[in-house]
Amino acid sequence: MKFWFAGLGLVAMMGAAPLLDAVAQTNLGAVVTERREGLKAAGENMTAVAAVARAGGDPRETVQRITAIQAWFATMGTRFPTGTQQGAPGLDTRALPAIWTDRAGFDAALTALGPRLVALREAAASGNVANFQAAVQATGAACGDCHRPFRAR
Repeated sequence: MKFWFAGLGLVAMMGAAPLLDAVAQTNLGAVVTERREGLKAAGENMTAVAAVARAGGDPRETVQRITAIQAWFATMGTRFPTGTQQGAPGLDTRALPAIWTDRAGFDAALTALGPRLVALREAAASGNVANFQAAVQATGAACGDCHRPFRAR
């Protein structure tokens, strides 16, 4: 009788394997969707910040956008679990495998962005247009340091 129940349990588990795979894939899909939407929002905020810098406008109006970018990037490193790279089955992402094969480089690029965002927010809050414009350029360069090696075009 015990063997029969064990066999029944094994059959049930084998039948559940595709379901468990689908659940895991859905969770990875949700991670990628959240990551993509967050990056899109951060990009839109940075585009708006850069537009103010190019126009020589009042940088103080960008502080809220910069704060939102900072909040997003505070957790950015956790948004790349294994299996969420470009080419992973069923996932729509531009995250290159280099994120996982050169994790130290990826983490260093993210770490370098933090102080640039702090300086950008401080320059914006000061209202000094020249300092703000320089900080926008420096922050943009830090963004590119991550985009070039770790994001597909």
